[in-house]
Amino acid sequence: MAEVVSQRPGRPPGTSRRAVTRTALELFAERGFEETTVDDIADALGVSRRTLFRYFASKNDMVWGDFDRVLERLRSCLDATPSEVPLHEALGRAVVESNRYEDEQLPELRIRMRLITGVPALQAHSALRYAEWREVIALWVASRLGCGPGDLIPQTVALAALGTSMAAFLVWVDEPASDLVANLEDAYRLLGQGLRSLVADDVGARVADDAAARGA
Repeated sequence: MAEVVSQRPGRPPGTSRRAVTRTALELFAERGFEETTVDDIADALGVSRRTLFRYFASKNDMVWGDFDRVLERLRSCLDATPSEVPLHEALGRAVVESNRYEDEQLPELRIRMRLITGVPALQAHSALRYAEWREVIALWVASRLGCGPGDLIPQTVALAALGTSMAAFLVWVDEPASDLVANLEDAYRLLGQGLRSLVADDVGARVADDAAARGA
């Protein structure tokens, strides 16, 4: 259900977070991100600037929409994966599952990805969002391996996962006939080939260290 600001007598009309995102993306696609002002978006919605900022802290945030919900969906999919599923397989499943969209959502998603990857003014903001996404992955990997999220393997997996996801999305954006879910599945299958050996080497090293410690 869309979040709506209730109206009271004498108060400017309200809108919804969803409506702000949709309208902003439409204007960005039509006029360009930098050419579209917050006032333009407010005028299109028939609300004030102050009302817009109840939903998003900045114009940059409007491009990303409800990204906290994206992170929560990813986190939930990771946590729901049984522990007996190998790490590389569990990661691929969770990312694919968290990126399933209804057909009517795909045009808007394509606009969003074109903006995120193609507008220089958004790159610094995007780096912050990417860091939040990577943190979800790193925390999950660390919990699976019994190490810290800042350790080498969780960070390596998180960065590799981001690159893998971005590759799948970029191909989908550039090739409208391609299927996003299929791209993600293929990309994570390739990533899994490398992660299997990475995790196996780490487990082997831990066993060897434990054996050496016991021998000492």
